[in-house]
Amino acid sequence: MNVLSSIASAVSDIVGPSDQEVVAAPSARHRSTAVIVGSGEGAIQVGGGAPIVVQSMTNTDTADIAGTVAQVAALSRAGSEMVRITVDRDEAAAAVPHIRDRLAKIGCFVPLIGDFHYIGHKLLADHPACAEALAKYRINPGNVGFKDKKDLQFGTIIEKAIEYGKAVRIGANWGSLDQDLLTNLMDENAKSANPKDMGAVTREAMLQSALLSAARAEEMGLGKDRIILSAKVSAVQQLVAVYKMLAARSSYAIHLGLTEAGMGSKGIVASAAALGVLLQEGIGDTIRVSLTPEPNGDRTVEVKVAQEILQTMGFRTFVPLVAACPGCGRTTSTVFQELARDIQNHIRDEMPNWKTRYPGVETLNVAVMGCIVNGPGESKHADIGISLPGTGETPAAPVFIDGKKALTLRGANIADEFKVLVADYIERRFGAAAQSAAE
Repeated sequence: MNVLSSIASAVSDIVGPSDQEVVAAPSARHRSTAVIVGSGEGAIQVGGGAPIVVQSMTNTDTADIAGTVAQVAALSRAGSEMVRITVDRDEAAAAVPHIRDRLAKIGCFVPLIGDFHYIGHKLLADHPACAEALAKYRINPGNVGFKDKKDLQFGTIIEKAIEYGKAVRIGANWGSLDQDLLTNLMDENAKSANPKDMGAVTREAMLQSALLSAARAEEMGLGKDRIILSAKVSAVQQLVAVYKMLAARSSYAIHLGLTEAGMGSKGIVASAAALGVLLQEGIGDTIRVSLTPEPNGDRTVEVKVAQEILQTMGFRTFVPLVAACPGCGRTTSTVFQELARDIQNHIRDEMPNWKTRYPGVETLNVAVMGCIVNGPGESKHADIGISLPGTGETPAAPVFIDGKKALTLRGANIADEFKVLVADYIERRFGAAAQSAAE
């Protein structure tokens, strides 16, 4: 064996398997029963191998019809495929059919989910138009009723779901567990020869609450293809543990979400960490990122974060990706930062229109780089990319299209000229494809 062969062999022993073997692929999706939520133009499938669905929730007073319609429409436009609204009192329940009708008039057919607590059974019985207008009912078995009234009130909601052909999410929550069930499990655990810690007992209580409620709903006649389960916790490791148990013990469609995730970067990081682990394990059919918005903040941020989690992990594609360097001492100019922001915002704003005009545009990759170190290389990997001049560099910006240098921009209008090039590229590549398909 010559020296080069010896070196190659040694490197192979150190490196180990090929890149293809090393890169972890997502686990096979958890086998779940398909649930159709909604009907007609707005119907969407959750589970059964369908793409993972993004959903969100309003924070308006549902009795405020105009305000709720505006927020639901904004969430839908941002990409929320189902929207949950609070139905907590008579005025809110009475508003629901009007909200549905006003949304339909503006061409928004997103399925509406009614979030019920404590008196959901009464509201659905007293407001049949609300029961009919909603696409799905959300029930928390921990607060649907207490003591002797629990089964009766839960049963009333299930009966309405059967009567109107609606789906139901049975969602156990760490903060509002069935106290009788939890107490019984705690007592049993205390008598055990090998007692578990409180966290393990609480997780078991959550699972039993959801699974026993689902079994009860099926006994009453609600099909498995109408049931979605969730088990929400606010601690990442606890959430991962409880959802792994839920997936192992059932084949219901699963709603994922870290409850009370928090505000800003904390909420985004916690949600991405928890949901990322579970999605990689093949668990989850629909997700919601429960972010606390800034005062008067943009509610659609939670939709964008949910989409970005799915797209970053390679599960779905929603919007073109813009790669941009973080900046350093070589990039004291803010031009590349402003351009990356403007391109990303422009893409997000235009996507609702582009989806119909340019099929496939969501797969586009754009690079906006700040200097010559990694700029040309990253730009070549993108569909269209620009490498802006850094500190002390020649004031020229090469543009790469489909991996090849196409031209160099110079002068004070580099940013505006690149935006035009991006628009032209989209029209040429995706507009032509749309035209060919139409012919």
